[in-house]
Amino acid sequence: MSKMLSLSGTVTWLRENDNFLILTHRRPDGDALGSAGALAQGLREFGKTAYVHFNPEVTPRYACFIEDYIAPDDYVTENIIAVDTASVDLLPNNASMYKDSVLLCIDHHKSNMKYSEFLCLNADRASCGEIIFEILMMISGSISSLSAERLYVALSTDTGCFSFGNTTANTLYVASLLVEAGAPNKELNKRLFRTKTHERVSLEGMLFCGLEYSFDGKVAISSITLDMLEASGADEDDMDDIAAIPGSIEGVYVGITIRELLSAHDCKVSVRTRAPYDAQIICSHFGGGGHSQAAGFVSKKTISEIKSELMEVLAGQGDGSSVL
Repeated sequence: MSKMLSLSGTVTWLRENDNFLILTHRRPDGDALGSAGALAQGLREFGKTAYVHFNPEVTPRYACFIEDYIAPDDYVTENIIAVDTASVDLLPNNASMYKDSVLLCIDHHKSNMKYSEFLCLNADRASCGEIIFEILMMISGSISSLSAERLYVALSTDTGCFSFGNTTANTLYVASLLVEAGAPNKELNKRLFRTKTHERVSLEGMLFCGLEYSFDGKVAISSITLDMLEASGADEDDMDDIAAIPGSIEGVYVGITIRELLSAHDCKVSVRTRAPYDAQIICSHFGGGGHSQAAGFVSKKTISEIKSELMEVLAGQGDGSSVL
């Protein structure tokens, strides 16, 4: 069980220690990588030695925000930090040796498993990047343009460019401060949210054609098979935020995306909801977690089997412990 640290307690811990190695989760998103890069940059500016552990699943979309901080092979760390990672089971395989050595976790998932020695957790924040912003401001009183750029990536990607229901006044306020500090918001918005490859467009066409609706249109389920990926030519970089598509349809309150993965014959299931429904409650039935409006889990069952089980769970909702 972790010892909870306040923001000031976290800052004190960071000031008193050095030689940090920062871990991110499997299939890292913009929040994990932006938070890790910004934290490493901010700690270096404060005179600390800080690196990010190489994550083999980083996609080209986000690589440039993290590549300057990757730890060399001979780096010897003294203090391991995990960011935006709710469970050690979410660490990539090449970080498995650190599962019992994480000293500090900085996170915004209320489903955090409290696996680190110290935990700085604020589930009211839309992104981990917001917490990193507060920490860096308390450490040095300012944010450099390099940190600002990475934190803007963190905030914007975890909120769908500030369009998701998790966006708060604090999110928008922090984003404005990041732009003032030099984050190139126009360039980042165009690159991350308004540009699609031909392969992504082709995959989206298949996804829309295969949508299935249930519960009078309140639930929409999309499936992404390996055959669809091969036919479209889409790769991991084209998967960014694809789980948001079903929930963007009028009248849909629960959007579910089931995707076949290349490794281990797993399926990744992403659930997006809007009030009053809770994605985390749905995913908890399958050992998953996340946020109230965005959660997920991994299953070794087939897409058909997962759909059937999801329908059973959703049909059982409404007893005070469920969603529908």
